[in-house]
Amino acid sequence: MKLIDDIVSNAPHIQALRRDLHAHPELCFEEVRTADIVARQLAQWGIPIHRGLGKTGVVGIVKAGTSERAIAMRADMDALPMQEFNTFAHASQHKGQMHACGHDGHTAMLLAAAQHLAKHRDFDGTVYLIFQPAEEGGGGAREMIKDGLFTQFPVEAVFGMHNWPGSSVGKFAVSAGPVMASSNEFTITIRGKGGHAAMPHNAVDPVPVACQMVQAFQTIISRNAKPVEAGVISVTMIHAGEATNVIPDSCELQGTVRTFTVELLDLIEQRMRSIAEHTAAAYGATCEFELVRNYPPTVNSQREAAFARTVMESIVGKNNVDEQEPTMGAEDFSYMLMAKPGCYCFISNGDGMHREMGHGAGPCMLHNPSYDFNDELIPLGATYWVRLAEAWLKP
Repeated sequence: MKLIDDIVSNAPHIQALRRDLHAHPELCFEEVRTADIVARQLAQWGIPIHRGLGKTGVVGIVKAGTSERAIAMRADMDALPMQEFNTFAHASQHKGQMHACGHDGHTAMLLAAAQHLAKHRDFDGTVYLIFQPAEEGGGGAREMIKDGLFTQFPVEAVFGMHNWPGSSVGKFAVSAGPVMASSNEFTITIRGKGGHAAMPHNAVDPVPVACQMVQAFQTIISRNAKPVEAGVISVTMIHAGEATNVIPDSCELQGTVRTFTVELLDLIEQRMRSIAEHTAAAYGATCEFELVRNYPPTVNSQREAAFARTVMESIVGKNNVDEQEPTMGAEDFSYMLMAKPGCYCFISNGDGMHREMGHGAGPCMLHNPSYDFNDELIPLGATYWVRLAEAWLKP
């Protein structure tokens, strides 16, 4: 690996910052302390900052030369509402809050890059460093854009990066096209007629109606969608009844829909609504159907993905840059990619040996109570950010 020497030498300081952030996680739109630390570090390195976009967002501005060209690089800052199982010194001090997705590490890598960029400025143009709040369900990217992110800081392209557990440190993954899915939630309320469980003929039981719907929804993927298109319909909650001898008045289904295209999502929503309404009617019941569209698909631009791959290969070699396998997880960086060309890549977080043992063998996956970001990634991730900016804004 061709790491930048001064980033490697400064890594212990950035690691200490990362572990402090891990110990003090903050949930979406509550990243006040985190944003203060980011802003203070940027200011110490002579980087002008702008605060308040998306409520707690921070943008650092590093200029060099005379060109008006600009690039943006983004890290997310928020934590998850879950209890940490780790007992190491930097474990979360906030009950029910945890950096279980590595956003503390993402922030640290971009800070390490910021320090080097501010010191050397070996490029011609402007690098905008976006420290974004509320990726975990709050749509912080969307809110920063609404508040004028790309109006105040116009860029040619925007880039993001996420750690990915399971393979050895020193590897990246990047591809053009869809790399993460849309995230959508549905709620279906089936209304029947309650009654005594011993006299079902006097009632309209919503439970078998719900069961028919759950089974029928799977035919949308297998028989309505094109076989080459990927989609997931998961009914994850069924709520009905309060007593064993009472047929309930209503039954509620909730779940998620994931797709890589808006067109497939449109089809799924139309078919789910039709199946729900007609199944309910066939059994003498009624239903209320609601689908809420959260994050759109994350789709990398062809040119920017190819450019990122070239930069990665220059650092770790071609054999260590994999094709990015699309995942049905969702990411609000999608909003930035809808606004600007760009690329969202994965950086390998290791095989799990960096973390505290005792919580199961193998890699500790994201959103796991024993997860921890691998600090070995800090020099590599920061080197990628720096080389990406320098290559894009080459004098």
